[in-house]
Amino acid sequence: MFKKISALVLAGAMALSLAACGAEDKVTPPGGNNAGTSASGTSSASGSGELTGLTEAFAEAPVLLTTGGQSADYQMVGTLMKNLGMDYTMDNKATSAELGDAKTLIVVVGGSSKGLGAAGIDADGELARVDELIKGAEDAGLSIIVMHTGGSARRGDLSDKFITPIFEKADYAVVVKSGDEDGLMAGVCASNSIPVDMIDAISDVATVLPKAFK
Repeated sequence: MFKKISALVLAGAMALSLAACGAEDKVTPPGGNNAGTSASGTSSASGSGELTGLTEAFAEAPVLLTTGGQSADYQMVGTLMKNLGMDYTMDNKATSAELGDAKTLIVVVGGSSKGLGAAGIDADGELARVDELIKGAEDAGLSIIVMHTGGSARRGDLSDKFITPIFEKADYAVVVKSGDEDGLMAGVCASNSIPVDMIDAISDVATVLPKAFK
């Protein structure tokens, strides 16, 4: 019952956040074969290598949760993490100076022009911020998890600007299938041997994410 209620709440929150982001953020991705898999399956993907799901826990708490593109998607992931009782802090403007005692960095990718405006940063500045944060996380030995949970509504020129440079740094990725109909994220993960779980809805993050933590 709790899982059903959480899914309904998150679905409502997503609908409201997408409406708030405005029509300019809602762009359907180009067509193509869906290279996704179920959370437990594997398939071939564009690029070299084979797409595989996560096979063992590797990450540790506490977690620093941030956005890559300033969409509201990271806030919904934060709500899920709160419901799971996970130890995390959330900061949409985090740099390496905010890593603190974090042992895992989670970046939720999705571009929003209104979100960028509210944060007082443009797309290039946001990319630079996330790049600096990830480099700091790598230097500090943190695990890095990258997500794309906004589905097809969170694709298009703005969001796509963030996908490849952020996803290729991941130790593990989680992707809502409807956002990867062109296989872009599956291809990046396969080419870089990054385990990825393709899920049906953002609520499924609550199922796959805990399995990444020791």
